[in-house]
Amino acid sequence: MFNRFSKRRRASPMTRDILVTSALPYANGPIHIGHLVEYIQTDVWVRFQRMHGHRCFYVGADDAHGTPVMLRAQGEGISPESLIERVGAEHRADFDAFGISFDNYYSTHSEENRAFASDIYLKLREAGHIARRTISQFYDPEQKMFLPDRFIKGGCPRCGAADQYGDNCEVCGATYDAAELKDPRSVLSGATPVKKDSEHYFFKLSNFEAMLREFVRDATQTEVANKMNEWLSTGLNDWDISRDAPYFGFEIPDAPGKYFYVWLDAPIGYMASFKKLSERLGLDFDAWWNTDAKTELYHFIGKDILRFHTLFWPAVLKGAGLRTPTAIYAHGFLTVDGQKMSKSRGTFIKARTYLDHLDPEYLRYYFAAKLGAGVDDLDLNLDDFVARVNSDLVGKVVNIASRCAGFIHKHFDDTLADILPDPGLHQTVAAAGATLAGHYERREYGQAMREIMALADLANQYIDEHKPWALAKQPGQEAQIQAVCTQGIDLFHQLIVYLKPVLPALAARAEAFLCIEAQNWEDAATPLCGHKIQPYAPLLTRIDPSAIEAMTEAAKVDLQAAAPAPTGPLADDPIRPEIAYDDFAKVDLRVARIAKAEHVEGAEKLLRLTLDLGGETRNVFAGIKSAYAPEDLEGRLTVMVANLAPRKMRFGISEGMVLAAGPGGKDLFVLGPDDGAKPGMRVK
Repeated sequence: MFNRFSKRRRASPMTRDILVTSALPYANGPIHIGHLVEYIQTDVWVRFQRMHGHRCFYVGADDAHGTPVMLRAQGEGISPESLIERVGAEHRADFDAFGISFDNYYSTHSEENRAFASDIYLKLREAGHIARRTISQFYDPEQKMFLPDRFIKGGCPRCGAADQYGDNCEVCGATYDAAELKDPRSVLSGATPVKKDSEHYFFKLSNFEAMLREFVRDATQTEVANKMNEWLSTGLNDWDISRDAPYFGFEIPDAPGKYFYVWLDAPIGYMASFKKLSERLGLDFDAWWNTDAKTELYHFIGKDILRFHTLFWPAVLKGAGLRTPTAIYAHGFLTVDGQKMSKSRGTFIKARTYLDHLDPEYLRYYFAAKLGAGVDDLDLNLDDFVARVNSDLVGKVVNIASRCAGFIHKHFDDTLADILPDPGLHQTVAAAGATLAGHYERREYGQAMREIMALADLANQYIDEHKPWALAKQPGQEAQIQAVCTQGIDLFHQLIVYLKPVLPALAARAEAFLCIEAQNWEDAATPLCGHKIQPYAPLLTRIDPSAIEAMTEAAKVDLQAAAPAPTGPLADDPIRPEIAYDDFAKVDLRVARIAKAEHVEGAEKLLRLTLDLGGETRNVFAGIKSAYAPEDLEGRLTVMVANLAPRKMRFGISEGMVLAAGPGGKDLFVLGPDDGAKPGMRVK
């Protein structure tokens, strides 16, 4: 049965119209827990707004265009369309399981997005914001395609670290142009890329500098504004919005073989997804996107894509005669156990791997408890995760209901008392609603969770002080038992209302247990009395630490399954078992000059080398005859093991070992140091 809580509430006269988005996940891979920080943060905010009666729509889409999607589809032998359809279904299933309440989830590869991208481009061109000029780009001569920066690797031009991408170094953090890489190579073919000219289309971002300074000041967090002002202070360059065929995306109008760069049409995907929703619900699309729109528009994003959302996107909207976002909310990165997510440690966890082992509401709560309004990074400490969920949600919140409901069921036919014995306590918790609402509105979820748990402590303290289990042993205390347990159930109800944006599934189970309809924010102020509830069944169980171990082990298995079969030298000659540093430190490697090299009579594979160590000479037999002529070696510097015990051989004593790479035969390559090294120097 339902009581007064079943009455539907009318929207407030101050109802807001709000459109919210999260960044679009790329359609060539699965959702992982790092992605979920953003979607959970956004979903909590959206659900909070809806609980206040506001008309709040949440739309998203897969980012379906670009070279990586095209190449992955080729690698799988399928069309890009087939790939993005499959990945899109996987993404939607993961989001549904984590309670991410999109009103519409779409794809940037849609006719709506094609139409918007073309229309916006033509408006920008007509307004004089598009330029054309010839540029020189890296081109893979074997794959016959221009290479994005992330498909070029080489040595970092700043620190020298090898195998770094063409736009930034993961070792020293430097950013640079791909042309600055040392010994660049194509990730696709291994070939050395060549420079090739092509005409490209550019958006004149500098036309919007004054507008962007104002936008950044008014619509971003303080730390974000400070960072973006650094970019603005160096001057805004034109933004290349085109890519050459072959490319998976939308062709630019009147420009055969030229395609919109993915970062032009990706944010336009927000509009396309909302357009699809508008058609389904009969909404006035223009009232949400025109320059005079009275609606609110919020983008939740990670701090790694700030430039695109705080500079390029607002300028494109402004140039096309559309509204700009009300605000852009950025968050930090996720670390696990204090470190970057790692596949080898089992902390690079896919959403589906998590779901196979744990309740998604655990992660929603933990992320909420860690999130603030800034861009600081968030750490998922797995031990703390177990302890906090078990203590806060099970030990404090759910425990209130389990402690009281049994008495109500056993002695009072599941019926609550008509009045609360301590209305002041109810009012204290109800009065906290305004403060908690402010925390949610400002995205200060961590502060909200701390204060809600403090209220849970008050509730448990009340039950501990009044001890219904002790009263049950005393004759004539039935009314007091019912009153105390009613107060406890009422407090539980209030806490569930406050936690509902974070824990929608737990809230739904609690609402069913309490026999009330879906609760809105103001319902926490109404006492739950004189009302029949259901018999209690466990609403949430504790995390078993073994589930964490199973999840991280499964994540490692995911890595092994996803890893391509190794080929090349590592496959032919696997790395040997690990040794201790102390063992390695015993090996004394020295630079040596090959003073003399000569054939060894009667030996098929050996050359006799006389090595100058800068003060003494060594006689070494090396099995490199098939790869080198003696005269090619003399005078060269090489590296030798200088403290290897002398070895008596048929042809004499060998007093060390020269280092070489390769499988053998003609494929042997004697190692040599760079210019400047001298005989006798230690190799460290």
